[in-house]
Amino acid sequence: MEQLNWQKSSFSGTNTNCLEIASDGELVYLRESDDPPHIVTTTRPKLAAWLHSAKAGEFDHFTEA
Repeated sequence: MEQLNWQKSSFSGTNTNCLEIASDGELVYLRESDDPPHIVTTTRPKLAAWLHSAKAGEFDHFTEA
């Protein structure tokens, strides 16, 4: 893994507690900005499928009280 170019959403502003994302070819890396050593790795197709499912509400039951 070469030096990654970590990016965060422009909606985060100066907030340091946000999700950061980087890519290296087919692999995608995710981390919390306040805990950078812990990185989750996935692939572009798997991340796209997860985002599609999240937008469709398939995980909403995890956040309901």
